[in-house]
Amino acid sequence: MPYIFNGMNKHSSKSAYTFIVVALSIVGILIFSSAALGVIAKSEAKFITVAINQIVLGFAMGMIAFFTISYIPYKFWRKISLFIFIFACILATLVFVPGIGIKANGAARWIGVGNYSFQPSEFLKISYVIFLAAIFSRSKEKIKSFKKGVLPYLGVTAIVAALLMLEPDNDTFFITASAGFAMFIVAGAKFKHILLLSLVAVLALGGVLLVRPYARERVMTFFHPSANSLTSGYQIQQSLIAIGNGGIFGKGFGQSAQKFGFLPEPMGDSIFAVASEEFGFLGSVTIILLFVAFALSALKIAAGTDDSFGRLLVVGIVILVVSGSFSNIASMLGIIPLSGTPLLFISQGGTALLTGLAEAGIILSVSRKKHSKLSRK
Repeated sequence: MPYIFNGMNKHSSKSAYTFIVVALSIVGILIFSSAALGVIAKSEAKFITVAINQIVLGFAMGMIAFFTISYIPYKFWRKISLFIFIFACILATLVFVPGIGIKANGAARWIGVGNYSFQPSEFLKISYVIFLAAIFSRSKEKIKSFKKGVLPYLGVTAIVAALLMLEPDNDTFFITASAGFAMFIVAGAKFKHILLLSLVAVLALGGVLLVRPYARERVMTFFHPSANSLTSGYQIQQSLIAIGNGGIFGKGFGQSAQKFGFLPEPMGDSIFAVASEEFGFLGSVTIILLFVAFALSALKIAAGTDDSFGRLLVVGIVILVVSGSFSNIASMLGIIPLSGTPLLFISQGGTALLTGLAEAGIILSVSRKKHSKLSRK
């Protein structure tokens, strides 16, 4: 990792990272605007509500959060990590309170505020990463201990698992847990503990498939997508049609036909398919490369700091962003079973966009640390 982008100095690395985040956000708003044309055709009033949520709450406030948080010393989050985690857990429990939580499609994942709603799970994800980074950075030797390293990690993860699986939101939990597991490895965990927890993860996945029929159905649809083309396989079928329609260069901005009544959730889960139809193979690859560039530039920042908390914080956030986004893209391409994860910076969801940009701001704040490895070179 220290050799990624080895030719960059601290300033150029920070500038490259900032450019990539802003570029992803602007590209996301453009793609979202095109995908939202299908909503205008059905209800102009609904489009106004969605647009305000995405552009004002998500993009505008997110950009303010990105640059503001980048100037807050990142070690501040370590000092209040426990309070942030407790607050996020309390917020996540409110989705189950009648009159406060909003239930849709059998899941309680939102809290209503007037005509708008937000997902507490977005705050829970980043609070989990901050809290684990604080725990793991206290002592490198403690992370090697089962009692002082593995058990605290499992305890915190179990709390998050309980909250997210009760909603239920399996996809968000597995993405959050992936970030925690990556941080556990980077923190210096013993190999035998890594193997043990890998086994636990496999058993947990098997347990979810056993008790959640819709999760099993997604897996079966993945292996036999044409068997239920009008039911569980409908979304992936329509997604592949949209992607295939795009060809090499795409049909042009706003020209997707699949978003008009064919693709489920064209502004949400299926937005990558809309982008592929309009911008083609070249546009799709550009989106993927932007996420790769985001990950590499952020990991360059992580490699450039000698502070373990900052390094773990960056790694956790990178995994949250990249694993979620790539699982969305992969599911739309039929590479993995269909997931309900959004394509961060692009999919509908003002809360997700605002939180994602705030998380990106934390990474930028780590790059501002004066006494880093890069600054001494």
